[in-house]
Amino acid sequence: MATPKKSAAKKRAAPKSAKKNNGLIFPTGRVGSSLRKGRYAKRVSASAGVYLAAVLEYLTAEMLELSTKAQGKSKRTRLTPRAVTLAVRSDADLGELLKNVTLSRGGVLPSLEKALEKKAKKSKKSK
Repeated sequence: MATPKKSAAKKRAAPKSAKKNNGLIFPTGRVGSSLRKGRYAKRVSASAGVYLAAVLEYLTAEMLELSTKAQGKSKRTRLTPRAVTLAVRSDADLGELLKNVTLSRGGVLPSLEKALEKKAKKSKKSK
């Protein structure tokens, strides 16, 4: 029996880090380490850090997008805590998520109590 020909040596791909593999900006390793060190559970899976980093990245991107839209009306280039507060409080989902959060130097939503509003004058033509 003849020995089979040896094919070309298989080239191994360079190992990729988990961060480059998942396409996230947030550090998945650091988030995973924080989960383990925080003692939130006895055991933490390897993909838990990736999942939490993805959720945090999504929430941050959503908040930045809403804040830039709120800031765009005043044509300023720098985001302020006020713009972040207005964006969060005006959005239903983020407002519900962050309802018990106080944003430093953010202020409050402008509103006027109904009791303080001026009453509409009635016309005298009602005879």
